[in-house]
Amino acid sequence: MTAAADTEVQDPPRRSRKRASGGLGRYVLVRFLLIIPTVLILMTVVFFLMRITGDPITAALGGRLTPGELAARRAEAGYDRPLIVQYFDYLGGVLRGDFGTTYTDRTPVTEILTTYGAATFELVMYAVVVALLIGVPMGMVAARTRDRWPDAVLRIVAILGYATPVFFVGLLLKLVFSVGLGWLPVAGRISTRGEITMSTILNPSPFYLLDALRLGNVPLLIDVASHAVLPAVALGILTGGIFLRLVRTNMIGTLEMQYIESARSRGVPESRLTTRHALRPALIPIITVMGMQVAMMLGGAVLTETTFEWNGLGYMLAQYMKARDYVAVQGIVMMLAVIVALSNFVVDVIAALIDPRVRY
Repeated sequence: MTAAADTEVQDPPRRSRKRASGGLGRYVLVRFLLIIPTVLILMTVVFFLMRITGDPITAALGGRLTPGELAARRAEAGYDRPLIVQYFDYLGGVLRGDFGTTYTDRTPVTEILTTYGAATFELVMYAVVVALLIGVPMGMVAARTRDRWPDAVLRIVAILGYATPVFFVGLLLKLVFSVGLGWLPVAGRISTRGEITMSTILNPSPFYLLDALRLGNVPLLIDVASHAVLPAVALGILTGGIFLRLVRTNMIGTLEMQYIESARSRGVPESRLTTRHALRPALIPIITVMGMQVAMMLGGAVLTETTFEWNGLGYMLAQYMKARDYVAVQGIVMMLAVIVALSNFVVDVIAALIDPRVRY
């Protein structure tokens, strides 16, 4: 009788766990499948928008070739065919991993993506670290000093952080720390001496920091890190202000909950309440918006990389846009879209694992 009763009591949680597991699996599958139409729609929009003003060859090489040479190049590339036929040809090439070849320097777009994509990835990761180091501690301080002068100052700092243009922050940082104080390099990913050292590495990766660690060369590691400080801070401030406000708002709500009041009444120190009990729930909203912030950082990376001459996708995108090389621009925009879509997918999965309510 007791065993039967125990079985009846234990069965519902087991079924509940199965439903939860199934719900998570469906949620992950649906979110992954949504990447396909998202990227396809963006690719279609970019393709047709790029051709509103004409074909890429005329836009990139017009004025430098004779009309006959332009016509021959257009026919060779297939731009004399109907636009819908060009679209399906391009779509077929993308499915095969072929994004075309640039017209200004005849470089395969896939080579540009692999060469410069790593630099943008490094910069965004550095900026995320800076944003977390700025936003989380300052948000905690603002929550603990609610409606007092530190809270007011930090809220103003947060507003200035995400409202100030990233290129202005970058120029200001360069003037102060590079030109004025001379502490940090003005531009680039690495010094000329560092590039010479990097050339001695067998099978180098596109990640400078990883190669410096592999080589075990401390001066080279300092060289790479010093070049990354100002771009990472300029881009990280953009998101750090948003994280500050998110942590502050959610920690204030958490600190007013009943279980926090109960712990406070038992004599638990305020610092422990903040760091052990209130911080963890306050970080969940940061994780849920992280994908959107990665998209914002990729947009800011174009200006940041141009300001600091950081040779990444953003810098190359600006160069190819000035040259009106539509094939290169289209491929870079597509890669950035895929990065944003995958980032949102990973963030959504992490958020579902942390908070089961998001999957329903």
